[in-house]
Amino acid sequence: MAKQPMLKFVDVSRKMPEKREADERNKDFDEIYAEFAAVKAEEQASRCSQCGVPYCQSHCPLHNNIPDWLRLTATGRLEEAYQVSQATNTFPEICGRICPQDRLCEGNCVIEQSGHGTVTIGTVEKYITDTAWEKGWVLPGTPAQERTESVGIIGAGPGGLAAADMLRRAGLQVTVYDRYDRAGGLLTYGIPGFKLEKDVVMRRIEQLEKAGVHFVQNCDVGVTMAFEEIHAQHDAVIIATGVYKSRDLGGVGSDAKGIVKAIDYLTASNRAANFGDTVAEFESGELNAAGKKVVVIGGGDTAMDCVRTAIRQGAESVKCLYRRDRANMPGSQREVQNAEEEGVVFEWLTAPKGFKGEPVSAVVVEKMRLGLPDATGRQSPELIEGSAYDEPADLVVKALGFSPEDLPTLWGQPELEVTRWGTIKAEFTTGRTAMDGVYAVGDIVRGASLVVWAIRDGRDCAEAVLADLTAKAAVAAE
Repeated sequence: MAKQPMLKFVDVSRKMPEKREADERNKDFDEIYAEFAAVKAEEQASRCSQCGVPYCQSHCPLHNNIPDWLRLTATGRLEEAYQVSQATNTFPEICGRICPQDRLCEGNCVIEQSGHGTVTIGTVEKYITDTAWEKGWVLPGTPAQERTESVGIIGAGPGGLAAADMLRRAGLQVTVYDRYDRAGGLLTYGIPGFKLEKDVVMRRIEQLEKAGVHFVQNCDVGVTMAFEEIHAQHDAVIIATGVYKSRDLGGVGSDAKGIVKAIDYLTASNRAANFGDTVAEFESGELNAAGKKVVVIGGGDTAMDCVRTAIRQGAESVKCLYRRDRANMPGSQREVQNAEEEGVVFEWLTAPKGFKGEPVSAVVVEKMRLGLPDATGRQSPELIEGSAYDEPADLVVKALGFSPEDLPTLWGQPELEVTRWGTIKAEFTTGRTAMDGVYAVGDIVRGASLVVWAIRDGRDCAEAVLADLTAKAAVAAE
């Protein structure tokens, strides 16, 4: 009888790849986890219970066929594992690195619920695709047959790129317009290299270019190029701009020098540290934490990126203020742990009241307590009267999330309908908007969300665009 290759979670304990020591990794922007060796990847994949109802798969926004590619990995059929993995995910090596698996697939693993420790799904996913790149299994999505229809995609983030990949594979002519000088959106300029090294993103961009996707960089729609011009040039347009308008923070002294937006801070750091660009604001110290007392305000993944970046820039101290407690923060618990190991101090149940100094020299902080649950079920923070104190700070980073820009006004398109939150009103799954031939995907529809959801939206929208254009072509041919 053949030896059972799976269900080894009872005998084999959960193991993550080796993590570099904190006092080593906090000095550079390289990824912190080593790569699995083949034998270790097979061993960890073999822990999967192959359960009848795979909650890991159902809780993945892409519904990745996780049990199947774990089994293929465990039995050494790695190329097949890659083919199964990439069938539902445009960028599996990126999701393997940055998805909050503890809240999605791994957080819903059946053996985790039984106390045996979840399967390390994310790291196996990363291993599969990194190996596929090394072996040359990842090929450009060159279509078997060309079509004449063209699609313009505004925004080169994960949603736009996922749609571009799907549409180009189907033979459509695809042009991606983006405001930055490099494609990738937040994958390139928002997420630090210690979570996602930039060559991982750039090789995907190169693959899309080899497949025939055309990129127009430094294109700020509504400024350097009119939306009407893009709309007129293409049979369909997909809006995938993301949300880049930083939520602001009031209070006395909130406009002082030294108080900066997270997106500006992270973009400057990524340019300087990962691409070697000369960034004036970084060189001047305006967006550089070196030698400074840094306070980051916020509790999401962007805040975690900021505190860990500040440590690597050589900050004197780094503190994170969050108005709820650890259990109620929106960011990944794994990221919090990594930040603490690297020297970040978290001040839970604290909120800024105002700021002192010009440039800033301190944050006036008030202590909070958790009260009754709000509409989302989370306990609402309540102010503790008389608890205010000064937290010294030379650099304050506001990481309070992002809101959508007013695209109908910026682009002169009042017929582009938006919701009461300012996001584009689009049909669920297809991305169709009220404008003929115009679609929208990702954060500009959902609000600030996860990369994996943007990929899902881009793929779903690509299918809808393809179906719509095919139907139009059939009618025209009659």
